[in-house]
Amino acid sequence: MPLPLGIAVVRGRSMEPTYVDGDRLLVRYGARVRAGRAHVVQLPAGPDGPRPLAVKRVVRAVGTQWWVESDRTDAPGAVDSRSVGPLPASAVVARVLLRLPRR
Repeated sequence: MPLPLGIAVVRGRSMEPTYVDGDRLLVRYGARVRAGRAHVVQLPAGPDGPRPLAVKRVVRAVGTQWWVESDRTDAPGAVDSRSVGPLPASAVVARVLLRLPRR
């Protein structure tokens, strides 16, 4: 059985200073969601169509959903639960385990 691990690449500035554009993160798919930790999430489609997967911090449970936020709230184009509301549990795809060293 393959390990449920993968690599996510950070794009944009919404998770600064924790993660910066180009950071590579080791993630675990299907991991239990932990409030306060960064996760890979699928944000709902926007006016221009589907959005790519994003790294956001899970802040708290809202019923059966999750409230996620960017670490840098003033980043241009940052989208999180403040603009799209809580995400269904199925939208939390993976939990960030660690940042991989830069080459």
